[in-house]
Amino acid sequence: MYFYSHETAEPPHVHVDRDNLSAKFWLEPPELASNLGFGAVELRKIQSEVSEHQSTLLEKWHGHFGTQG
Repeated sequence: MYFYSHETAEPPHVHVDRDNLSAKFWLEPPELASNLGFGAVELRKIQSEVSEHQSTLLEKWHGHFGTQG
């Protein structure tokens, strides 16, 4: 999971890539924003991971971008 440093205009989110597959998940609330190729089962697993680590991901997002969470 990662975020792009230039995406400050969007709400907090993470990107997940594997091979030629890509997905984006919002962090508040943790939900799918976009998907290019991941199957439903894999998306549920990724969303579960995003949900599990939501507070840490938000902390990292706000720390990087200097925003309040």
